[in-house]
Amino acid sequence: MITPTAWPAETVWQQVFPLLPDFTVEVLPEIDSSNSELMRRARAGQHEPTLLVAERQTAGRGRMGRVWQSQPGDSLTFSLSLALKPQDWSGLSLAVGLSLAESLHSDVGLKWPNDLWFQDRKLGGILVEAASMGGRSQVVVGVGLNIRPRPADGLNTAPAALTELLPDLTAPDCLARVAMPLIQTLLAFEREGFAPLQTRFESRDVLKGRRVHTSDGQVGVAIGVSPSGALRLQTDTGVQEIHSAEVSVRPFPLENESR
Repeated sequence: MITPTAWPAETVWQQVFPLLPDFTVEVLPEIDSSNSELMRRARAGQHEPTLLVAERQTAGRGRMGRVWQSQPGDSLTFSLSLALKPQDWSGLSLAVGLSLAESLHSDVGLKWPNDLWFQDRKLGGILVEAASMGGRSQVVVGVGLNIRPRPADGLNTAPAALTELLPDLTAPDCLARVAMPLIQTLLAFEREGFAPLQTRFESRDVLKGRRVHTSDGQVGVAIGVSPSGALRLQTDTGVQEIHSAEVSVRPFPLENESR
């Protein structure tokens, strides 16, 4: 008989309740996508702040339509729905990534705009979506973190896993680490935007100083991020700022960067 996973739902709720009295935490054994479910609820007029954990996703989604599959225990997948009204949405995914990285380990790096990396391998990803209904804006932040090592599944390099850094870490442990700081970060972002986080993000920026190429054909050296969260790229024609999260950015392999 399989022992049910013990999730820290009550503990997380108790931490968050003073900030968000109508906050709820749900854990589902299986769902198509935690982001899709919270987007459906938002469009149906359900605006309560909700943290939805999926032990298994059958149709998880990453940025730009990429698939994120999850199996119980191998990864932590959850989505957080909040009604936010920041003056500027720019840099939100960077703020989310920074919060997660700082809650996890000093060696977790950040790859613009929404990936967590360790040793040049992807450790986790973030998908931010927004729904507007009846004059209200609801943001849904989806997070997927690799807990245990996974097969490469056709990738050139196998993804990184948090147990490489924290051998005893479990998915519930990970949720307990990241949930409250993430909510605090989102509420602070609503008030102050990304600019106060710029320096902290750059301290973990795995692209800074590296030659990169983008999906829209640009090549240059990444020189950090702007106060609004744009990627700054030094090219032959000057400094370009990349604002669109739909542009994919990849570093050249380290051995090729001097060519």
